[in-house]
Amino acid sequence: MMKIAHIVGARPQFIKLAPLSRKIRQRHQEIIIHSGQHYDLQMNEVFFRDMEIPAPDYNLNVGSGSQATQTAAILTAIERILENEKPDLVIIYGDTNTTLAGALAAAKLNIKIAHIEACLRSFNKSMPEEVNRIVADHLSDILFAPTETAMQNAHKEGLLNKTFQVGDIMVDSLIFGIKKAEKESKVLSTLQLEDENYCLLTLHRPYNVDNPDNLLHILSGLNTLQRKIIFPVHPRTRNILKKIKDNHYHHIHYIEPQAYLDFLLLMKNADMIFTDSGGIQKEAYILKKPCVTLRPETEWLETVQSGWNLLLPVASKDFPNEINKFTPPSEHPDLFGKDVAELILQTLETFL
Repeated sequence: MMKIAHIVGARPQFIKLAPLSRKIRQRHQEIIIHSGQHYDLQMNEVFFRDMEIPAPDYNLNVGSGSQATQTAAILTAIERILENEKPDLVIIYGDTNTTLAGALAAAKLNIKIAHIEACLRSFNKSMPEEVNRIVADHLSDILFAPTETAMQNAHKEGLLNKTFQVGDIMVDSLIFGIKKAEKESKVLSTLQLEDENYCLLTLHRPYNVDNPDNLLHILSGLNTLQRKIIFPVHPRTRNILKKIKDNHYHHIHYIEPQAYLDFLLLMKNADMIFTDSGGIQKEAYILKKPCVTLRPETEWLETVQSGWNLLLPVASKDFPNEINKFTPPSEHPDLFGKDVAELILQTLETFL
């Protein structure tokens, strides 16, 4: 039996943790360390309950801060915990400051590291996530790549000998979450969307939301599509909206951030998804939803190549007009696998 420590701190990491935690706790001892990088109620207590994740053994409550301040606080706290717990393995997820701090702490203590959702690259180092994932991959002992493109990145960086293509663990999470959401969520009736066509919008990239002029450009452009758009607004983005004099649009409906199961149901029932999130691009594909990615690059090239994800930088002369021309093909290749959590755990058991 192994002693395994998960290090998580943001909503996408909780999503990836859930199915693997269910597998691990049947066969091994696990510790969950939550950095508190995301500290909103909907991203923590409610989410852990909805996805049936055990309460974290440690919650560091680091909260917000600059990239360096937040990473340093997480690193300092995690190091003490790992010294005390002495796990056989640390599992890190994705590309956040929590990922980076967890990798650094474990590597310095000579604890083996597994990185889930490894070897993704946007090739845009102005994104903090790109720096985090590169460092995490090179420090880790075993890498779990979700796609063939990720394997090609591993090859280019000399990481192939420790990289395994297992598919994407989000598939497991979505199957579990959608079934539960359809039984429990009332979000469609609450928002009166049961019989309506709508698009779903998410924005969080600093280059899209931190500058009021950029945010205004995006919202005013999408409003011209004359489609009903549901926009769950993060509190930080809502503060930016307050700086925009004319921030109300007939076709865009601002709502509060949603609990995970409610958000899943909003995605499942949307006609189209607009986003600048890496994770939501992938979720949209798995749910067979046309997705417009409001960025100049993507980590999920396969979804673009499949024709189901339109890469549309908001600075492009084609924004937003290309959206009206966007129709995905009838073919929908299986890009992300199935039973991924079990495959990851079997690989870990063999590797260790």
